[in-house]
Amino acid sequence: MGTEEDYNFVFKVVLIGESGVGKSNLLSRFTKNEFNHDSRTTIGVEFSTRTMLVDGMTIKAQIWDTAGLERYRAITSAYYRGAVGALLVYDIAKHMTYENVERWLKELYDHADPHIVVMLVGNKSDLAELRAVPTEEAQSFSEKNKLLFIETSALESTNVETAFHNVLAEIYKKVASKQVTRGSISAVSLSNQSSSPTTDQADGKKPCCTNA
Repeated sequence: MGTEEDYNFVFKVVLIGESGVGKSNLLSRFTKNEFNHDSRTTIGVEFSTRTMLVDGMTIKAQIWDTAGLERYRAITSAYYRGAVGALLVYDIAKHMTYENVERWLKELYDHADPHIVVMLVGNKSDLAELRAVPTEEAQSFSEKNKLLFIETSALESTNVETAFHNVLAEIYKKVASKQVTRGSISAVSLSNQSSSPTTDQADGKKPCCTNA
């Protein structure tokens, strides 16, 4: 029936990266299993949801896409607000899109939760013969910056499922382990604004986000 009880957590995940790297197709492949060959840049912000099972918990992923705003540098803090995960996407065949990863990372950390889970995604792995970004280079950048890393092909549906699943699993791990006791990531749950009796009160703790 699609009632609220159908899931345990809602996690907002944002897609960031240069225009044309395939963010919208990663989103549609993950949420609708579709790929649009002539996807035009749409203006605005779009999001789609999909529910996944992670460690026996039903997680509703709310995936946000910049939908063309990145070329106007118009992404505002509202886009990042409440996000607990991010996929930072570049095109393995266009080195320029990889060079801008650092700038995107800085913008993300300027606006988002400090404990946000970030995955660097090298998309279009089907274009192997045009590869301009060596896997090892991106891998070592990820390790240095403590990011998750994967290469995907939205076209061939390679690793798309795995990418989103791994990000959601990592977010859930942070929430479940109470790794984060300050800041919003530990408060992300169905109840969102109100305090959740299942976690905080049960532990005899105050909800984390009241400004004591």
